Parts: sequence; C-alpha cells; structure tokens
Amino acid sequence: MVMHSSSSPEPPAAEVFRARYANRLPASLERLAGPQHGVVELPLHVAWSGLRAYDLDRPRLRMGLYRTVLGEGQHEDLVNFLNHDLLLAQWPVLRNLVSRHVRQVWEEAFPELASRGSAAA
Repeated sequence: MVMHSSSSPEPPAAEVFRARYANRLPASLERLAGPQHGVVELPLHVAWSGLRAYDLDRPRLRMGLYRTVLGEGQHEDLVNFLNHDLLLAQWPVLRNLVSRHVRQVWEEAFPELASRGSAAA
C-alpha cells in the first residue's frame, strides 16, 4: 500500500474539470463578441487535432466550432470566437454535444442557457 504524505485528499476529477471550465467563463454572455458569418480559423491551442477552419454559415460546421471552443478554448478564445446570439440559438442542441461538465458550468453561470436547455428537453 502506498501512503501519501499529504493530509488533504485530492479533489475528485469532476471538481477539477468544473473548476477548469468555470475559470474560463466570460463575465456575461454579452461579452461573446465573435463573428456570426464567414470562415473562422481556430488557433492550434484550441483545435489541436482535425478541422481548424469552420464556415459559420454552415450549421454543422458552426456547431462543430462552438463545441470545440467550449471544450478547448481559453477565456479569450470564448469571447473572440463565440457569438452571444448564436450561442443562445444553438444551445438547445449544443448542450447535448458538449461534456456534462461544460454544460453544467455554463448553465449554472448563465440561467438564460439553462432555461433554453430545459425548454428543449
């Protein structure tokens, strides 16, 4: 048996994930000032594997961009690549495409997302 010298237990993985996503949140959804149309190319630190350029005028690609940015983006990526109106419009579907931790953090921080999510359920 391995004994740890630390007297405090490690936090559960769920808490670590939730804290990671919560620390990236904008102060309000209105801060999300990303584009609504055109092609967006994500930086490597966000889209490190697979597709990096997304056409916002194509719904499936737009959903893919939002899913990627919500899961991998830092604070500045969220405010620069996500758009308030598009996020609200897509949330009822998008909330089922992101991880449980991302969904919970965003819906707890922004009740307007939670109400859209529950209306679609």
